[in-house]
Amino acid sequence: MKIQILGTGCPKCKLLYQNAKQACEEVGVQCDIEKVEDIMRITEAGVMMTPALVIDREVKSVGKVLSVADIRDLIEMDLAK
Repeated sequence: MKIQILGTGCPKCKLLYQNAKQACEEVGVQCDIEKVEDIMRITEAGVMMTPALVIDREVKSVGKVLSVADIRDLIEMDLAK
């Protein structure tokens, strides 16, 4: 599973990264977590507000910091597909 955190490196982006990392650990799934700070790559994903969370190339959240529980739920839903 690939998770991307899109953002310019602000505190909210860093918190979303930490929450995603913790959610992966709680679910017990191997995740490749990448921080994307390049504005061109962010806009190519169709994201105009950061931070954003992308799971396996699908934008799941834009403009807010999801909690660990929220990210865990998204990961579990993605795994159930």
